[in-house]
Amino acid sequence: MTTPQDELLPGTRRALLHRIAVAQSAGRAPSLVAAVVRGGEMVWTGARTSVEGHAPDANVQYRIGSITKTFTAVLVMRLRDEGLLDLVDPLEKHLPGTGAGEATIAELLAHTGGLAAESPAPWWERTPGSLRPELADVLGERPLLHPVGRRHHYSNPGYSVLGALVEELRGAPWEDVLRREVLQPLGLERTSGHPQAPHAGGWAVHPWADVLLPEPTEDLGRMAPAGQLWSTAGDLARFAAFLAKGDDRVLSAASVAEMRTPAAPAETEDVAAGSAYGLGMQVQYRDGRLLVGHGGSLPGFLASLTIGVADDLAAVVLANCTSGLLVSAVAADLVQIVAEAEPRIPEPWRPLPEVDRSVLELAGPWYWGTAPYALRLSVDGGVSLGPLVGIGRRSRFKSNGDGTWTGLDGYFAGELLRAVRRPNGAVDHLDLGSFVFVRQPYDEGASVPGGVDPEGWRGIK
Repeated sequence: MTTPQDELLPGTRRALLHRIAVAQSAGRAPSLVAAVVRGGEMVWTGARTSVEGHAPDANVQYRIGSITKTFTAVLVMRLRDEGLLDLVDPLEKHLPGTGAGEATIAELLAHTGGLAAESPAPWWERTPGSLRPELADVLGERPLLHPVGRRHHYSNPGYSVLGALVEELRGAPWEDVLRREVLQPLGLERTSGHPQAPHAGGWAVHPWADVLLPEPTEDLGRMAPAGQLWSTAGDLARFAAFLAKGDDRVLSAASVAEMRTPAAPAETEDVAAGSAYGLGMQVQYRDGRLLVGHGGSLPGFLASLTIGVADDLAAVVLANCTSGLLVSAVAADLVQIVAEAEPRIPEPWRPLPEVDRSVLELAGPWYWGTAPYALRLSVDGGVSLGPLVGIGRRSRFKSNGDGTWTGLDGYFAGELLRAVRRPNGAVDHLDLGSFVFVRQPYDEGASVPGGVDPEGWRGIK
């Protein structure tokens, strides 16, 4: 019998081990543990350490910092899906009197609420949360630094506010709600607000000498929803599988896909770097591959959870040093190593079990003006419409069950697609948000806006 560890080829496993070995050595991390997920299962885990004869495994806890934000975002999305709030609701509707009530729930999730990056001094990551017992202590006298909704400005206090929102609507502490609604259903038994043995200690590594200094481990109090959690490579591997495909016990596939979709206006440097932010998840385009997930850091710890959704792969990297190691780059490299060494094998093509002939009639080429488009049927009962060649406006559509379709993405997201028929039942054209698609360029017999010159197409002598 084979184990998940045996599912990767020996050469792939060695390449993964080599990558984390280089990372731990060059980054001078006291220890590093990593895991790779494929098809929803952990298929590899490895570790490197400076302590001879002892290495962490996928069950050892590390502090995961801002990956905590993704857990908090899942709780907020659950509230939305239950109808207890809407993402466009202003915070003031549910949590009045914060001074940041103009920001919507979605803007707080996407870090576009205009809030400060950090809470007022002293630095919250190295001081006890008891110094900031109330939201007012977290937000300070001037909560908003930027116009609401205009720019992406990463905000730790924004997620403290979202944690308070969860507590307000659930009537229970944030960590209790998280354990009941996310950790227990997903089987994340080694994820907690406070360290549970076995766990790594947090260290600072001197920048100019190979010596260590222990970092303090503080209870973050009100700031907990922004960065409190401890977890393991094994638990985060399971969480990554959930973020890729959803789990109806916690959050649907559609809702986790919404979290992975860019929701924040990107700064110029973000556009150049190919990075964006969704609803509690970071989005990055790296080496031709779309990656989603989140990074985290607190004094003594670095963490990254990275998912290549198209490749059905994810990687987790955890280290116990304050800085010096780019764990997000390591995680992205682990995904790339497996994706390139062992490309995903697609599911076999299978014909549709049945087809509506009135829909099949619409498949094939259409023209918007002189631009050729193709309409294709999809296995889920929807259709897609896009340029026959090259780039252009391309969207998928879901069926409304009445012979019309609604756009899911791209330029035509939310727009209605319908077939307009002549009195004899023949299709005259497709109408899509006032755009008319006909079977021939400027078809004389179809309802082309503005009409067609009666002399038709011609040459020039």
